[in-house]
Amino acid sequence: MDTRSPGQEDGTVPLPILRRLTQPLTRRLLAGLFAGVLPLAGAALGAAASRESSPQALVERASVEVRIDPEASRREAESALAALSAQPDPDLEIRARLLLCDYYAERDRSAAEEQIAAITSLLPQAQRPGLRAGMLNCQGQSLETIGANLEARDLYDQAVSAAGGAGDEQMLAEALFSRGYLRGLSGEYAAALNDLRRAQALFEQQRMPQHALAALDSIAIVYNRMGDYAEAAQMLERAIEAQHGAGLKREEAVTWHNLGRADENLRRWNSARSAYASALELSTQLGYARGQAYALRGLASVADAEGDPNAALELLDRAERFQQRTPDARLLAQIDLVRGRALHQLKQLRQSAALLEQALALFRQADSPGELSSAYDELAAVRAELGDWRDAFDARTLAQSTATRLLRNQLDQRFALLKVEFDTDLKEKRNALLTRENAANELALAQQRKASRLQTAVIVLTVLLLAMLAVLAVHQRRNSLRLRTLAMTDELTGVSNRRAVLTGLAQLLRRGGSPISILIIDIDHFKTINDRYGHLVGDETLKIMTANLRDTLPPPAFLGRLGGEEFAAVLPATDLQRARATAESLRERVMLMDLSRWLGDRHLTVSIGIATSIPARDTIGSMLRRADAALYAAKDAGRNCVRCEAATSEAAPELAPRVA
Repeated sequence: MDTRSPGQEDGTVPLPILRRLTQPLTRRLLAGLFAGVLPLAGAALGAAASRESSPQALVERASVEVRIDPEASRREAESALAALSAQPDPDLEIRARLLLCDYYAERDRSAAEEQIAAITSLLPQAQRPGLRAGMLNCQGQSLETIGANLEARDLYDQAVSAAGGAGDEQMLAEALFSRGYLRGLSGEYAAALNDLRRAQALFEQQRMPQHALAALDSIAIVYNRMGDYAEAAQMLERAIEAQHGAGLKREEAVTWHNLGRADENLRRWNSARSAYASALELSTQLGYARGQAYALRGLASVADAEGDPNAALELLDRAERFQQRTPDARLLAQIDLVRGRALHQLKQLRQSAALLEQALALFRQADSPGELSSAYDELAAVRAELGDWRDAFDARTLAQSTATRLLRNQLDQRFALLKVEFDTDLKEKRNALLTRENAANELALAQQRKASRLQTAVIVLTVLLLAMLAVLAVHQRRNSLRLRTLAMTDELTGVSNRRAVLTGLAQLLRRGGSPISILIIDIDHFKTINDRYGHLVGDETLKIMTANLRDTLPPPAFLGRLGGEEFAAVLPATDLQRARATAESLRERVMLMDLSRWLGDRHLTVSIGIATSIPARDTIGSMLRRADAALYAAKDAGRNCVRCEAATSEAAPELAPRVA
């Protein structure tokens, strides 16, 4: 869902102030009636009503309602057409029909085509040349909705040229807005941001704040597609706050959906679910079928990611019913992609493969590389499970090549964006310089310009080279940090792995000083969970328990996974008594975990072994040996308990750490 179609406050309106304001007005009006001013009041009210129902006023209100309540916008535009039948005005009629075309483009393509045909017949009579750009823009939106993006792009280019040639800044802003969104979808991020920022500035100049907020939303979408999900989420949160304050319910619903996509990319499932639920609630209030379909697709994607494919399929069935009320082909492909993933989890492999193939065809038509990569990747996994190794290999190859192409394009576009911003700044400075030099004599001016051009070229090349080197260095550093993080992080639970835990413990031991305690935590009877409920439930249990342990540990303690169901917690500057208290707190926290969704009435318990160091004597091996001995003592004592292994007067020789 895009900005042209489609804790959290509930969007309710405070107690109506209007009632308190109208009560005194009513009393004064009644007094006026008794004073004999009824004819004057009636005339004033009639004039006000006439102004409010004029075609011009109806069209202006419909333009505002587009971003608030599309149904209200449609009603106002249709009322304007009815009024214009008695008072013909080609320009106003075209504007009203453009609003209806915008409404029907995402709901009923044939109705949108009828509006386009009517606008085409009216254009020769129009006094405002820029209205032709509006007609081209609407044609492009209609084609984009069904996935014909190349034809839509050509129409948007024509609309920008027509509006620019006519000097119509409102139509130019709308054409730039449409073209910028489509450029972002096809991977031209730098050009997309340039179009959208120009559109936002023009909307602000035209005093169209609702449209300017929509442009900000689209800018955030481009950052999301560039892979800068955190920046996109921050921009969307600011947009939601402004839209909610302005009462732009339709735009707020769209932005909640886009925030859900950003959170989904960041794998913040709870936040994504909350954002999609907000989008669904607002879309339902507005009767906005396309918004409801996109929000339900998002909720289904979250359910599928959290291992509940049956819930995902139920949500997708609801989404598809709403999708049938809109010609949005890309939405149908997104529904098919999530449905294919859910069926894959349920081992309905052939149905999954068929849906993924359908989605791929539509994503290829829409030239959407990010979604193409995801669909190819999922199809490769399904084909592999079906035993179609050649098809699986081909799909995997296409997924990797698409992902690589997408990443390269993101990097290229970031460089292009930097260059555009640099060139813009340079152009402004150069224009100022030329203005100051106009008073100089011709010979001196010519020589000065030649020297300036040479100097500018050197500076530009130098600065560009330095900028490129700096960006490459930053990118290389980020890659190195990312690789280091991956090497020191447990892939399943997201906490430190064995290497990271032992490295941290070694550093603390080298510093000496106060005692250090280590807890080795082992889940009791974990093998029976895997055997009875399956490894997916076992993995989910590990992740939930890890989150609980990490929240319970007091800083600067840190947690890591040694391997399997065994974890270690390192407690700096902690003696045996405090370590035991912490261990008991961890054990009790685990017992209170709610795993009924996966394990029914069964509760999880852990056994914990503790060892506390002798400063300047202990080694990693001696501490692990004592903690292991304490853990075995806890298991021998019946499990679900804590045992300690006191340090000896001399540290034992270092033992090689166990392999996770």
